[in-house]
Amino acid sequence: MQSLEVILVQLTGIAARPPCRSPAARARNVCVEGRPYTRGIFYPKAPVPDRRSRLLVLLRAPAKLNLTLEVLDRLDDGYHRIRSVMTPITLWDEISVECATDAGTFEARPTALNNESNLVVRAMDAAGVDRAHLHVALRKGIPVGAGLGGGSSDAAAILLAVRDGRLAGHTAEPWPTAARRLGSDVPFFLAGGPALVEATGERVTPAGSAPPWWALVVMPRENVATARAYHLLDQARRQTPRASGSRLESRSIRALEALQRSDFAALSSLLGNDFQEPICAVYPAIAAAASALESAAGQPAFLTGSGAALFTLFEREDAARTAAARITGEREDVFVAAMTDDGSWR
Repeated sequence: MQSLEVILVQLTGIAARPPCRSPAARARNVCVEGRPYTRGIFYPKAPVPDRRSRLLVLLRAPAKLNLTLEVLDRLDDGYHRIRSVMTPITLWDEISVECATDAGTFEARPTALNNESNLVVRAMDAAGVDRAHLHVALRKGIPVGAGLGGGSSDAAAILLAVRDGRLAGHTAEPWPTAARRLGSDVPFFLAGGPALVEATGERVTPAGSAPPWWALVVMPRENVATARAYHLLDQARRQTPRASGSRLESRSIRALEALQRSDFAALSSLLGNDFQEPICAVYPAIAAAASALESAAGQPAFLTGSGAALFTLFEREDAARTAAARITGEREDVFVAAMTDDGSWR
């Protein structure tokens, strides 16, 4: 009869590691029956897997904000080049992977996302993860269709888990290439912190660790399809053409420098999103949410991604929470979150 250890290796492809010996090794891992159980943590403060369960890995995938978003020229293939300073924030999706007792399954909440086209499933397939005997569960904490990058972050969390050896899999292509095939925002989430993102998402310049600043995020009861957002922007620019400045004049480049200096005042003066004006002109609910956020915060509100979520920044958590308390009504969901990184830059 095969041992449980042999069966688990066959199901997951993860071989047992040698016993924990040194105090340093024991400090890095939780020992289970003499062997190390690696914590399945992507960003700090993720829950620790229950050692008594079949859980293999538990991931937290953060949302993102576009602190700047410049949409540049339209390419022949229909894509647009962009330039954007982006940062992860402490608003999370949670992904658990555990051994299944029979056939593998994928479960998502909300259930509307429970399908094979979900980016979690696509990322596992792209990373060569054998899902035949795995139960994968996605719990969404990031609003869908918000411009907060939830699906892209989910995909990146899976790729990173495979890359770092926390989940068995293999891909012959470089991780950034695999990420870009899954979506234009996925490569950003491989950086582990704030970054400048250029081209069609594949050029990522990490900015280092995130400053200890806070965001108040408002999600109106509205969704904007990305294709629709680009159509509105292209239409507005045909009516009012604008000259394109050099890269050195870019507000995103200056915002990156301000972020790296932890210069809050300078960064605040450079926030902006090219989608905001055309989208607010067509979507009254988003325009109303922007006005409500600006009234509560006493400062401008900015769209993230192509919407529909909006945000404003604060240096202190208490100021963000005070402003959040001033937003009343049931037209919007309100979140207070900190800028974050994966700790590798500290």
